[in-house]
Amino acid sequence: MSRQVFLYDPPDRFVAGTVGLPGRRTFFLQATAGPRVTSVALEKTQVAALAERMDELLDEVVRRSGGNAAVPAVAPTEISDTDPLDTPVEEEFRVGTMALAWDGEEQRMIVEAQALVELDAESEEDLAEAEERLLQDEENGPPMLRVRLTGAQARAFAKRALDVVNAGRPPCPLCSLPLDPEGHVCPRQNGYRRGA
Repeated sequence: MSRQVFLYDPPDRFVAGTVGLPGRRTFFLQATAGPRVTSVALEKTQVAALAERMDELLDEVVRRSGGNAAVPAVAPTEISDTDPLDTPVEEEFRVGTMALAWDGEEQRMIVEAQALVELDAESEEDLAEAEERLLQDEENGPPMLRVRLTGAQARAFAKRALDVVNAGRPPCPLCSLPLDPEGHVCPRQNGYRRGA
């Protein structure tokens, strides 16, 4: 069976979003083109890392081009997307590995999210070698979502993704751990329960 690649070049929409209540949210990347929708699940930290790295890469593109690249300095408000994920949200796979690249010729950001796979290995060296073989296997590798975005689309994605990550539970003013609606045991209060 050949590798399944969900390609969006270009997508009508590419966003990060969640399903569920704060503290119990499941994070998704969702790409759409016409009636086709692909949703992949990932961790909150992966969404944050993707958005931050995307902004850093776009800043580097602007710097190296001397400001001549088709990349806005901030997310354009006219393409801001605050709508919820398209429903029903059907998970194609859980993301394990992500990659970003800039195609200077086409002026496009390339985002790749590959499915999480479990590898058996005897040692760290064997594991690294098995991971590299798997990632390079274009024919039989894990399922992948590949999206090509303009600079403006990439900035808008990064802004929304960071907003989604930060929209969870508010932090405790004492310890910075997330506050649940029913409160939490604050280590700075020697274990006394702190309300929201």
